[in-house]
Amino acid sequence: MTDIELQLAETFCKIDNTKEIEYPPIALSIGTKVINTKKGNEVVDIPIGTYGNFSFIQAPPKSRKSYFVSLLVSAYLRHNNFVGKIKSHRKSEQVLHFDTEQGHWHSARSFRRVIDMCGTSDGYHTFALRTINYSQRMEFIEYCFRKHKNTGICVIDGIADLVNDANNIEQSNDCVQKLMKWSTDFKCHIITVIHSNFGTDKPTGHLGSFLEKKAETQISLEKNTVHSDQTTVTCKRSRGFPFENLSFKINNFGYPEIIENFYDPLKGT
Repeated sequence: MTDIELQLAETFCKIDNTKEIEYPPIALSIGTKVINTKKGNEVVDIPIGTYGNFSFIQAPPKSRKSYFVSLLVSAYLRHNNFVGKIKSHRKSEQVLHFDTEQGHWHSARSFRRVIDMCGTSDGYHTFALRTINYSQRMEFIEYCFRKHKNTGICVIDGIADLVNDANNIEQSNDCVQKLMKWSTDFKCHIITVIHSNFGTDKPTGHLGSFLEKKAETQISLEKNTVHSDQTTVTCKRSRGFPFENLSFKINNFGYPEIIENFYDPLKGT
């Protein structure tokens, strides 16, 4: 790096420790928590994700990951409203939604589910990237960020399809570095989706390991062992307060909905 580049880097990276620390603005939250502050007790929202960060959802195949994504996106698009326990903190921000795994028909059906659930397609931009080579997908996503600069949430359903090999350390690191850069540069929250390794609760490959280290929130999905029609959502890790477990099911209309009474099979309640 030249001296000018280093000076620019210093400008962007330097932290002014004399300024009051403000919590990053929240994109989506689940529930609240009472914390003790210098000004007394304060009720704060528990974030799923804040602007300028990224999170990821992990689950075995066929665990209704795309349905949960639909739940989050439809909640966000509803402008400062609730979907079950999920609260939107959206103002006028837009959503970018990329599906890398499904073909156009199945992708369109998933995207349409979001629109049907929230009642609007305004500010919702959807793309199926299955036919694009993995090396071109990152370029296309960055192009969309530049085009839609008021992006609040970006979903990448199938983050492993942005690399040739999820066990390639260099490619995995580059991919996660991109997530950190995009979320910072465009002041958005990025939600990614990755499979779990077979027979474990670990996300796939070195890519999954890098995601665990750098993500703001790690969310795990698992089919309920007692009620097979329900999926349990768990906050495995969080840089802030972890949200409480919740469950959702697919209703008679084919839409995911939150179940208010969470059933814990380990406790039998």
